[in-house]
Amino acid sequence: MSRRPAKKPVPKATYRILASSAFGYTEIGRTIASSPDKLIRRTIWVTLYSLTGDISQQHIKLLFQIVRVEGDTCYTVFKGHDLARDYLRSLVRRGTSRVDGIFDVVTKDGYKLRVMVLAVTMKRAKTSQERAIRKIMKEIVERKAQELNFDEFVQEMVLGKIASEVFNAARKIYPLRRVEVRKSKVLVIPELAPTAPTPTSS
Repeated sequence: MSRRPAKKPVPKATYRILASSAFGYTEIGRTIASSPDKLIRRTIWVTLYSLTGDISQQHIKLLFQIVRVEGDTCYTVFKGHDLARDYLRSLVRRGTSRVDGIFDVVTKDGYKLRVMVLAVTMKRAKTSQERAIRKIMKEIVERKAQELNFDEFVQEMVLGKIASEVFNAARKIYPLRRVEVRKSKVLVIPELAPTAPTPTSS
């Protein structure tokens, strides 16, 4: 009985993965693959803390997707973010109200996102007050999307600036404990969107 010849192992290479342009193309990890084609569309979750070194941001999780490989470098696009469940549970306490808003917006440069905002009141709010808070969320998120390009919007969303604006405006309706953009998802990326740094001519 003849034996089949053993298959030769496919040589693999190590590739470094960079965050999207909104996060300054910071290296977020390394991976091994037998060819660059096998890396395209692969997704990676990392914490914002791993990019900034700020321990207070470890509950913020970012999702990137590899869209292009140049040499041994993988370039990604930002696909969305989420907040850790334990962190969200810690915000909502007995005797408070949780106000959620979900909004689909388009940035100035044509990216479409679904943005989910959470507000927690100091005490239980009335339905009319919750409705007014949700209206303020919608107005601010939509205005920001109209004013900012994708990278700017992502930065303000992830780093808390949009949540801060909602907090300052909505607390005039009812005292708030916290506002967070708890989750986002990129729905549409323009076809001509850049996926890697443009080389500069010398």
